[in-house]
Amino acid sequence: MAAHIGRRLRKGAATTAVAAAAVAALSASQAPGATVDDQGRQSTGDATSAPDTAADDSATGNSPYYTDLPPLNSPNPSPSAGSGDAGDQRAGEAGIPATVLDAYKQAEATLREKKPGCNLPWQLLAAIGKVESGQARGGRVTADGTTVTPILGPQLDGNGFALIRDTDNGAYDGNRMYDQAVGPMQFIPSTWDWAGRDGNGDGRKDPNNIYDAALAAGHYLCRFDWDLSQQGDLRKAILSYNNSTDYLNTVLSWLEFYRRGTHEIPDGTGALPVDRSDDTARPGVTPSAPGTTPPARPGKPSGSRPSPSPAAPGNGGSPSTPPVTPPPATPPTPTDTVHHLEDAGTGTLTAMAGHTFAERVSTRAETEAGKAVAKVRIRFTLVGDTDTTFTGGETVATVTTDASGVAVAPALQAGERTGAFAVQAAVVGRSVKGVPYKATVTARAADALALAGEKEPTCVAGGEFAQPVQVKATYRGEAAGKVAVTATLVTSADDPAENDKGPYFKDADGKAVRSLTGLRTDADGQLTLPKLYADDTAGTFLLRLTTAGGATLDVKLTVEPAAAPSPEPDPSTDPSETPAA
Repeated sequence: MAAHIGRRLRKGAATTAVAAAAVAALSASQAPGATVDDQGRQSTGDATSAPDTAADDSATGNSPYYTDLPPLNSPNPSPSAGSGDAGDQRAGEAGIPATVLDAYKQAEATLREKKPGCNLPWQLLAAIGKVESGQARGGRVTADGTTVTPILGPQLDGNGFALIRDTDNGAYDGNRMYDQAVGPMQFIPSTWDWAGRDGNGDGRKDPNNIYDAALAAGHYLCRFDWDLSQQGDLRKAILSYNNSTDYLNTVLSWLEFYRRGTHEIPDGTGALPVDRSDDTARPGVTPSAPGTTPPARPGKPSGSRPSPSPAAPGNGGSPSTPPVTPPPATPPTPTDTVHHLEDAGTGTLTAMAGHTFAERVSTRAETEAGKAVAKVRIRFTLVGDTDTTFTGGETVATVTTDASGVAVAPALQAGERTGAFAVQAAVVGRSVKGVPYKATVTARAADALALAGEKEPTCVAGGEFAQPVQVKATYRGEAAGKVAVTATLVTSADDPAENDKGPYFKDADGKAVRSLTGLRTDADGQLTLPKLYADDTAGTFLLRLTTAGGATLDVKLTVEPAAAPSPEPDPSTDPSETPAA
């Protein structure tokens, strides 16, 4: 025991130094003006404090994590290092199992395309994967990236951990009483339900698959349009994964370590972490590493132990055996007290395609008596045939109610698909009737059209217009991009019927047409019409342009008569044949 305590004390001193050194290095390389205190905690002048969130607002439900820290020196393998020396330790810790490493890099590549402004480094996923599961327990995964055995955190029963009652009926964690963090990136079921992704293309979103979990973690870290190349946003993203300053510093230490160099090792040969944030034993609870907590059987909490039997050895059936004291009843959580949801004054949800909705969905959680309930997680889900998303590109958002019991969803960003859809508000972890909100996306529109250039187009009869018709569409003074435009050569200002003479366009077969549909302005609201031609009719004609939203512009087209041909000379008046006087 003394040796064990001595080892832990020595390790604690070393790891504290590692944390301070690694975080200081990261501070110097990424955040000018950042400072590091004597415990290795970093602070900057902008938004570096831990967010005020409930435990189940984090990806992991603030579950326990591995606290092992990287070696102090560079992780690059030393070819001259002898067996068991510091070089071997550095090389071993820098090795990442092949399939796990590939999953991190694939996730980075996907996020680089989907959310380029996030600047997600794969080394951050590796740092979180190390802290959460020891890189999927040293890379014990199948060829498709699925863990050989499930990796489960302790049940979140409020006994030294957060209290998160079952939200998935045991579908992911096998526990029908409490939630447990699941898989190599340790998502709790309620978060995986909306954050899960299919990273290996097999049509499933499996938290036990490293490709799926790594991609989900990347999207989770990028969900608020954070730029992870900025130190403030990086800190906020990591804290949103697990709301702990110690967790933040541990992840930053591994991030800096992996940025200095890593290498691929065979699956199943990775170094396994030892120390965990829950190593201090709770009364009646034995700490367990992720993966050792068995799924709960229906009707029995995971991790519970049977009461001593009267006939068990050591008890001898003696009536004097002290009875087992049942645990105290768990007090109700705020979520338990919610009776219903109410609309909290949401206005009309309408936006033009490609625009942000001016109104945001607002929901109030109430008890049966109508009293507001704070600190309740409300899940907003987009339902229907729509490509509208919340800010950040997600179709599901979870928000915690404030002191007035109100949760306000992130802003809605309309896609290009028009029509009606719904936003469904529901209480996370409770079967309470939700509140549906109807929303509508209308077609892109313009309220004004203007001719580009000062001169109106002109042409000679039988020729073609050298000057193309160019217009710009605007909506409320701003450029109206991707707006549908119809162009028609009308009979007159008072007669919108299509003209049967005068200027015309040509179709794909070269035939004359005097009406065009399917035209669309570019991102800057500009539109250049196809070339116009003129028949042999001279005069003034009108080209009418109309858009969704009611914008109309009449462009005057002038066709001048063709020049009269020069007359043939009269031979009788040829001076060369005039007789001499």
